[in-house]
Amino acid sequence: MIPRYQRNTFYTLCVLIILMAAFTIRERQKSHDRIAAATEALPYIEPVNAQTESVTLDLANDANGSIISGLRDTALPQEPSSRAHALLDRLFAEYAQPNSPHPIRASQNGQVVDDVFLLKLPIATQPSATFIPSGLLAVVNLRAAFVDAHPSGVTVENLTIQSIIGTLHANLPDITEIRFLVDGQPRETLAGHADLTHTYPAVDTAATSLQPTQPAELPHP
Repeated sequence: MIPRYQRNTFYTLCVLIILMAAFTIRERQKSHDRIAAATEALPYIEPVNAQTESVTLDLANDANGSIISGLRDTALPQEPSSRAHALLDRLFAEYAQPNSPHPIRASQNGQVVDDVFLLKLPIATQPSATFIPSGLLAVVNLRAAFVDAHPSGVTVENLTIQSIIGTLHANLPDITEIRFLVDGQPRETLAGHADLTHTYPAVDTAATSLQPTQPAELPHP
């Protein structure tokens, strides 16, 4: 006959095992919900009354540090600043998809870019400059919540910057230079590495290594 204390111990262990299993299942479901929320937090809402067209997105791949151009069909407005904004919204919607090769966690409200300002060049003439750029300067105003949540690392940060630049260059050829602000203010880096204080040339980043140029004097947007 099994002693009473052993039966009690056995029943107690069974109850603990059941409780641990229930706790594990619950935590697994919560983790799944958090991952699903992160991938769905950046929905792309196409502009109203905009015509669908094929656009080029310069898409980053963290695995090999590359930028690959891809075609996507999306609706875009015709006004250049709104068009640039919508392009970047579409780009980051790609990165919010499950199994993205360049996963970027969206900010709480799911927005990455606040505004894109287009300014005619040259803005100011520097006496020492031998070349005065022409075309448009795009000032991309990122949201601080997105920047604060961006993964830190030289490769991943530079890929985000190159992806933005290449996408704007491919679809808006009048843009020749690109600057970055965060909530309307200058910031030194994206997440500790990628330089946000300089002006970048608008180039095909799928084939070109980016080097920032000297900053120009910008009017505050």
